[in-house]
Amino acid sequence: MGRRISEADLQAYDEDGACVLRGVIDEQWRAELADAIERDITSPGPNYHGYASEDGAGGFHGNLRIWQNDQTFHRFCHQSPLPELAQQFFRSERINLLYDQLFVKEPGTLTPTRWHNDQPYWAVRGWHVLSFWMSLDPVTEDSGALKFIRGSHKWDRWFQPETFGDNSATDGYELNETYEPMPDVDGNPDDYDIVSWDLEPGDVYVFHGLTVHGAGGNLRQDRRRRGYTVRYTGDDAVYDTRPGTNTHLRDKSLKDGEPLKGPMYPIIIPAA
Repeated sequence: MGRRISEADLQAYDEDGACVLRGVIDEQWRAELADAIERDITSPGPNYHGYASEDGAGGFHGNLRIWQNDQTFHRFCHQSPLPELAQQFFRSERINLLYDQLFVKEPGTLTPTRWHNDQPYWAVRGWHVLSFWMSLDPVTEDSGALKFIRGSHKWDRWFQPETFGDNSATDGYELNETYEPMPDVDGNPDDYDIVSWDLEPGDVYVFHGLTVHGAGGNLRQDRRRRGYTVRYTGDDAVYDTRPGTNTHLRDKSLKDGEPLKGPMYPIIIPAA
């Protein structure tokens, strides 16, 4: 067992749906991830979904399930401190890898990340679902720091997934009659308890799969925002065949209600 999560951080995650952990990812891991990110930008994997940037400025590189095509991302998802940290947040016996994803906003990329909650996009249901989000660059509000609505994971509201840019490489989403449209958070910021943190390389955001969050563009001209996130699930998470989820995250070998398993959603803890 490596780092122990403080009671304050556990409480913040449970009650607020988001917290920040400092100094989690060491310099060696960051150096390896930096090389791997450049490899993916140069030669993207099969699930590339870069987003069109506003006014043609900057660039917004996106990709998912990259752990399946690059050994560095594979090792990080399996062997970094993150799986054991997920186990502590969940108080769970089992930890599965859901998937990993890149969100690289180059300098001057005005494209925001719209407000959303993640779990409606994913073919999984259960409470034990979280994301770790890190950047290899310092992150501030003007470079695209994530913003979270405190306590929104407890709203029991699932918002209709939407594409994150006008880009033909990004699939549309089926309408789900049980979902609702995302409210206009930016137009009514005083109605919500919004929290954010600056990050240094090595820090991570931790947030629940239902926590509503978003981010601005990278307005800096001198700094990239190489965002990388890994999502894990715990004991109560099962496969969900409901309509409206991302087709690239579905596993036809699993039936509705089955525990996550197999090559697409491997069990990380306990180790095989």
